[in-house]
Amino acid sequence: MKNALLNLSLLTSSVWSPISGGITTPDGFLAAGISAGLKPSGKKDLALLYAPDGACCSGTFTQSVTRAYCVDLCVDRIKASEGKIRAVIINSGQANACTGSRGKIDSEIITHELAQRLGLSDEEVLICSTGVIGEPIPVEKVNGHLDYLIESLDKEANLDAANAILTTDLQVKEIAYQAVLGDRQISIGGMAKGSGMIHPSMATMLSYITCDVGIDHVLWSDMIKRVAESSFNAITVDGDTSTNDTFLAFSSGPKLDPRYLSILEEGLHLTAQQLAKAIARDGEGANCLLEIKVEGAPSDLDAHAIARTIASSSLVKTAVHGSDPNWGRIIAALGRAGTSFNFNDVKLWIGPYEIFSNGTPQDFDRQIVSNFMKARLTGKYLIDDLISIRLKIGIGKGSATAWGCDLSDQYVRINADYTT
Repeated sequence: MKNALLNLSLLTSSVWSPISGGITTPDGFLAAGISAGLKPSGKKDLALLYAPDGACCSGTFTQSVTRAYCVDLCVDRIKASEGKIRAVIINSGQANACTGSRGKIDSEIITHELAQRLGLSDEEVLICSTGVIGEPIPVEKVNGHLDYLIESLDKEANLDAANAILTTDLQVKEIAYQAVLGDRQISIGGMAKGSGMIHPSMATMLSYITCDVGIDHVLWSDMIKRVAESSFNAITVDGDTSTNDTFLAFSSGPKLDPRYLSILEEGLHLTAQQLAKAIARDGEGANCLLEIKVEGAPSDLDAHAIARTIASSSLVKTAVHGSDPNWGRIIAALGRAGTSFNFNDVKLWIGPYEIFSNGTPQDFDRQIVSNFMKARLTGKYLIDDLISIRLKIGIGKGSATAWGCDLSDQYVRINADYTT
C-alpha cells in the first residue's frame, strides 16, 4: 500500500508536511529493489540505497550479544570512515546471523563486489541482512544480480526498495516530509521493515532515513541517537530483540543555518516515530496500535521505563486484544517498572475514560469502555485503530510515550512454524 503512512495523524507539525515519496525524496539519493531469488516466493528481496558523494552516515544498532556480523561491519566502517558511507545493500530472507565465520566472509565478499562495481572503497559500503537466524546468504545469487541491482538504481525506485526489505511484514513502510527552513526547501525520507521480534534495545527492525542537509558527523550522530531513543527504542510487539537490528541515517547537501537545527531534528523525530509506529501496528497478528503515554514522572528516563514496561506486558496486550478494560494489569505493570512514585497520585485513562484516580478505582461503565476498544480493534489501518492508555503518576516534569500492539492468537500461529 503505497505511502500508507501518509494517512497517519498521530503526530502533526506546523513546519513539516507529509508528501508523497520515501527514501529517495531528498536530493541526490537513489535506490533499487529487485528479486534475486533469495525468497522462495519470488518477491523482491535485494535492495540498494545509494548516497551522494560527501554524504554522512550514522546509526544505532542491536545490543544483542549474538548480533550478526553485518552489524559489526556497519559499526566498524562508520567509525573508521567517520561516517563517509556511500552505499548500503540489504538482503531479506536470510539473517546471516549465528553462521560462524561464513557470516563474516560472505558479508565482506558481497560488499567488496558491490564496491568494485560502484567504484568505491570497501569501507564506503555497508550491508544489512534480515530473515531467518542461522540461514547464510546465497552469495552467488546476490553477486549474480549486482549488475542488475545497480542498473535499477533510480530516483523513483523508493517503493521497490521498501518492498525488497520486508519479511513477515503485511504493510510497506515508507514516508517523506518536507519543510521550508530559511530560504531552503528541506526533505526527509524514510523506509523501514519490522513485524515480529520487536522490543527496545533496539527493536527488531531495519530502518533508513535520508535528509538533504549537510551536517557534521559528530553532531549528526548525536541527533540520531536522540531520534532512535524516542522512536525505534520506544516500540514493542512481543518482548524479543533480534540479532540484526539496524537504523541508518544519511545527511547530504549544503549546510543548514544553525538556528534551524532544532527544527530539522523535529522532522527527524517525526519521520522516525511514524516509521516506528507503523512497525508496532504491523506486529504479527496485531489488530490495533497501542499507545502508552506517561506524565508526571521524576524524569523522562523514568517515564520511558514505565511506558515501555506497560507496552510490553503480555497481560496488558492480551486484555487489549479482548477489549477488556482490565486496568489492574496496567497498574501492576506500572508497579514493576522500577520507578518510585506515590501510589495516591496515580491517575489512569483508557482513551477518554478515567479509570483510576488518586489511588482509587473510578466508577466507570465497563461495557462502554469495552465497546470503545472494540471499535479501535476493527478501525482502519493507522487511521482510527489507536488505543491510548494515559497515566499521570505525580507532579514531575518527566514524560514519555511508547507504542505497541495487541497480542492475538494469530501471533502464535505465525511464529509456531516459522521455519517449517
